[in-house]
Amino acid sequence: MKFHAFVICAYGDSPYLESCVRSLLGQTMESDIVCATSTPSAYIDGIMSKYGIPVAVRDGKSDIQDDWNFALAQADAAFVTIAHQDDMYARHYVEELWNAYEKWPDMTLFMTDAVTVRHPARLVYFSTKNLVKRILRLPLRLHALADREWVKMASLRFGNPVMCPSCAYRKGYLPDPIFHSEFRFALDWDCLTDLARWPGRFICVEKPLLFYRVHDGAATKACIENHLRESEERQMFARFWPEKTADKLMRFYKGAYGEYSK
Repeated sequence: MKFHAFVICAYGDSPYLESCVRSLLGQTMESDIVCATSTPSAYIDGIMSKYGIPVAVRDGKSDIQDDWNFALAQADAAFVTIAHQDDMYARHYVEELWNAYEKWPDMTLFMTDAVTVRHPARLVYFSTKNLVKRILRLPLRLHALADREWVKMASLRFGNPVMCPSCAYRKGYLPDPIFHSEFRFALDWDCLTDLARWPGRFICVEKPLLFYRVHDGAATKACIENHLRESEERQMFARFWPEKTADKLMRFYKGAYGEYSK
């Protein structure tokens, strides 16, 4: 079994797909690379054929949770990163994953910081949203304590600070399927709170190893516009806090939504 694999989740014909692929191939440590899609097309096949990457097709209607679980199932590796087609990864991402594993062999979840990429190619290293996420991730930087449920949960009670595309999941040490939420937008936050209760260590490497693209076609923006994000995140806060506290946290958290309109 390989140490690590990237599985690219491809939807439609993204103009950013090839940039994502090239960033995975440019890593300083080699990983397996697979593409998984529920929207097969000649465009996706053409790019993957160009780089010799196999394509796995899931039958049925596209669904984020089902597609992510399908993607994880395609990789025969200890750690798997679901690479979002619009994003790119810094060339030392896998190397940092390996270094973290060597130091903390009970690690079950690896995550990093991210740089926001705005159209057409403007990099945003600092924003209010990113600052808040870094503050919320502070407990997970206490690596010696990050195997304890209360430490893992401390980073999740005030919002979801984890950049989902930056995560590498340790297969076989986490529930199967990993994603099992009633939510569509907040499913990663919901599932992280479950994973935090499982044995193992969450390791946050606070380095910008992910280039996270924000654009009009992103699923996140669609969820904001139809208020799905607001509804689901309000339900998540209500799990941890009394109603009035949840309302106050939600008002603060909604300020981050403006990141998609700047």
